Amino acid sequence: MIRYRRLGAEEIDRELFRGFIRRQEVTKCWRKENGRWGIRDDPFIDDWTEEEYQELVKLLRRTADKGGFVYAAFSENALKGFASVEAGLFGGEERYLDLSSIHVSEDMRGRGIGKALFAAAKDWARSQGAGKLYISAHSAVESQAFYQAMGCAEAKLYHMGHVAAEPYDCQLECEI
Repeated sequence: MIRYRRLGAEEIDRELFRGFIRRQEVTKCWRKENGRWGIRDDPFIDDWTEEEYQELVKLLRRTADKGGFVYAAFSENALKGFASVEAGLFGGEERYLDLSSIHVSEDMRGRGIGKALFAAAKDWARSQGAGKLYISAHSAVESQAFYQAMGCAEAKLYHMGHVAAEPYDCQLECEI
């Protein structure tokens, strides 16, 4: 059985991720070239280093400390998925809130956890007055299929900070 709950900053540490498997084997990615989207071969394995886990812990703590939303899925007391939404609207009339992360452990993918996390993120964003979630999303075909199933589309207004930080990400939005 999967249990879901909001996390406080004090709960977020490296040990929380002990049973979490980030690994994702990517073969094809979406790329925008000359203003058109297409799928390209781009094989690699995406995984987090120890340094990246440490940075993730800092970022998630900061999100929780600054009034954002950090929501997690647990199976047998082990973290198996999480999502975070930053506090603070941006994008003018679009009224975006930033879905800064959403990840499901490799051993639990395909079981509806991502869908439940995404729904909770949308509910929280709605309660904060947002009109849309903004997502700087991994360009892997599988990741993009998830976001499309959640109702996401290309963002009308790009957050240039995200574009600069992750130039191969797909900039998406999802109406709430």
